Amino acid sequence: MVSRDGDEVLHLERRGRVALLTLDRPGRLNAIGTDTIAQLAAALDSIESDSELRAIVITGAGRAFSAGADITELDRLSGPADFARFAKALTDVLDRLSACPIVSVAAVNGLAFGGGFELALACDLRLASPSARFGVPEIKLGLLPAAAGTQRLSRLLPVTVAKYLLFTGEPLSAERALHYGVLNEVLDDVLGAALALGESLAGGPPASLAAAKRLVDVGLTMPLASAIVLERETVAGLFASEDRIEGISAFLEKRPPIFGGR
Repeated sequence: MVSRDGDEVLHLERRGRVALLTLDRPGRLNAIGTDTIAQLAAALDSIESDSELRAIVITGAGRAFSAGADITELDRLSGPADFARFAKALTDVLDRLSACPIVSVAAVNGLAFGGGFELALACDLRLASPSARFGVPEIKLGLLPAAAGTQRLSRLLPVTVAKYLLFTGEPLSAERALHYGVLNEVLDDVLGAALALGESLAGGPPASLAAAKRLVDVGLTMPLASAIVLERETVAGLFASEDRIEGISAFLEKRPPIFGGR
């Protein structure tokens, strides 16, 4: 992915059925600027148009996942309207990642602050190295997270913990993030584990994975009774799929299923 000025700040590569996205501005701790946002949107275009890709892994080059929004770029903005446009562009691409039917895994190899933390929060699953740290330090700049960070944090964490992070700007260690459920696992070879998890997920039935993601994300916004109806109707639809037939046949025949995505 190449920006208008020729700088490649995000790499997209295929690892089997897994799309690996790598933020690549290690000298700037993978700070997120307008170019990163545009290249992430373009990468999602490519991924969603490739029927062979079944999972996404996102990581950062060097010693950071992402230090957040590019402060140098923010400093050049002329006022609130410019900032609102930047924040909306980042929010839109993160919302798109969050809503993507393909399951995503963040491989957090170092610090994930501000917009970098928001990027990790937009993924479905999160693995991290023991040295990773997570925070929303915008309060120290007289700001707050503006790409759904206040909202995703308060839905994922206990409210008092979310408020503490937002009020103080102090980071969470990987161990504490795991304790609070921000992470699925903490391990040394975080990228290797994320790619292995992605490949394992890629072997599953795509429609069922997409439906599971949607039922959780959408169901949380609905009254319980309505969400239960949605669940029943969704799973009834899956019952007509070829992958359901393959799954049950494989179970009865005591063999691994081979899901074709139909």
